[in-house]
Amino acid sequence: MSRKNAYNYFEALAKMSQHSYEAAQSLHKILRSYNTRQLPQHVQSMHIIEHAADTVRHFMTKQLAKEFLPPLDREDILYLSQKIDDVTDSIEDVLLYIHMINLDSIRVEMIKMSTLIEQCCESMFKACVELKNFKTSKDLAAIIIEINKLEEEGDKIFYGAIRNFTKSLKDSYELYLRIEVINRLERCLNNCEEVADLIELVIIKNT
Repeated sequence: MSRKNAYNYFEALAKMSQHSYEAAQSLHKILRSYNTRQLPQHVQSMHIIEHAADTVRHFMTKQLAKEFLPPLDREDILYLSQKIDDVTDSIEDVLLYIHMINLDSIRVEMIKMSTLIEQCCESMFKACVELKNFKTSKDLAAIIIEINKLEEEGDKIFYGAIRNFTKSLKDSYELYLRIEVINRLERCLNNCEEVADLIELVIIKNT
């Protein structure tokens, strides 16, 4: 029998992933309507999202420390929350880097990557919402497959972008900066895939 006032770890994980999705939506919107003068306020808004996610995670960690019988292994809950946090952090990192180097323009490949990141985070959020039903869910497996497909699509865009950059950009410093941006965008997708892989592992361990 579940306790009436028990802390809901599944809701907390879903909330963290919702913040990741919000961060991804924000990043995609910023890159689509790129304006260097607005970057400082965008950085502040993104940090608010990242801080909200951290607040959820810190409270969950405190609860877990005194929890008698969590719904999943403590290590799995901690690791999954860390991986979701990595997604949000990596999205914020893209924006911080762009602001730091004062990137003057956004390449179409970067927008394509941010589109995939938004889609990936939406699927990750759906997976985390559905996680509470992991023993009976008929949707989780399909969501995990979708995240893997999006990450693979991102790999293709990434390799194509590097090739296009090296062919079209003659200035070595500009080439380095833009490659670094696309690297950081790819890291966001990789982090999403790691969350999906971990959810899949949790399902296997607990069913």
